[in-house]
Amino acid sequence: MGLFDKKTCDFCGAKIGLLGNKKLEDGNMCKDCAAKLSPWFSERRQSTKEEIAGQLAYREENRKAVAAFHPTRSIGKYTRLLIDEDAKKFMVTSSSKLSEANPDVLEFGQVTGCNLDIDENRHELMTKDPEGKSVSYDPPRYEYSYAFSVEAFVNHPYFDRMRWSISNGHVKTGETPLAGDLGLQAGALMSPGVNEYVNCLQLGNEIRGVLEAMRTGIDLPSAEEFVVSMTEAPMEAPTEVPMTVEAEPLPIEGEEVAVPPAFDPVTAQAAEAQAAAVEGPTAIPTPAPTTEDGPAGARIIVCPCCGACVWAKRDGLRILCLDCGQQMKYV
Repeated sequence: MGLFDKKTCDFCGAKIGLLGNKKLEDGNMCKDCAAKLSPWFSERRQSTKEEIAGQLAYREENRKAVAAFHPTRSIGKYTRLLIDEDAKKFMVTSSSKLSEANPDVLEFGQVTGCNLDIDENRHELMTKDPEGKSVSYDPPRYEYSYAFSVEAFVNHPYFDRMRWSISNGHVKTGETPLAGDLGLQAGALMSPGVNEYVNCLQLGNEIRGVLEAMRTGIDLPSAEEFVVSMTEAPMEAPTEVPMTVEAEPLPIEGEEVAVPPAFDPVTAQAAEAQAAAVEGPTAIPTPAPTTEDGPAGARIIVCPCCGACVWAKRDGLRILCLDCGQQMKYV
């Protein structure tokens, strides 16, 4: 037999083209027969003809289970978790034509676990130096995006896990970094990207909660139990103290009290000139920090939107303005 001779499918007998052969451990399979296998099955090349024949028979029986499946609940927007609560069965599919797609029908008791995975991608923003070269901001600035996926672990003869995306690609949150089960300041939800992050997080938690209920045999939780609201969103504890506030002692009777200096137009003009040198159209005019103005060694962090500012004794802090949802910048 020549190297380029056409092979025959061991299941339907059809001739297999040069690029259409789906190799098995001890045989060959055409692409049409391979398409009948479970979409969650990934060990075709390590399977024998006998094992594949057994799965094809199971897949034909599964069509009857699909015909008898009556979804009472659908979770997801792109790939959906469909649930038949009366029969205590479920399937995962992106197709609206169930009879053609023939998605695997599983029982609640076949679930053994579930993970919600959130993958973060970080892209550094660059600026130009006086010579036109790309350089990092000081401190560095980044744009963030997140991909959400669910992985269900199951007890099934042909696969042991089902993994699908719930975010339709990456969710871009701009310069707002997020992690885990949400540590947001109030103004951050004004961003459409952050809102989409919250929606995906809510959806992922709902799927994870429902699958966990299937595994343990308890009643399935409702979608309302996983709604993320601003009042319920936990605040993320800071790893560093963003600023130091020292209480001033009360003046002793008869002691002179320091009075803040009156407005000086010359000083104000100098402050405006300094702010004009800061790159960007949204620079906020602020005086240079001195030990007389704030704690020794501290720097000013300013909101680029409303101009609110705080003192910080450490570099590299990321602080969101509660009013605007913008990341505050060092001056």
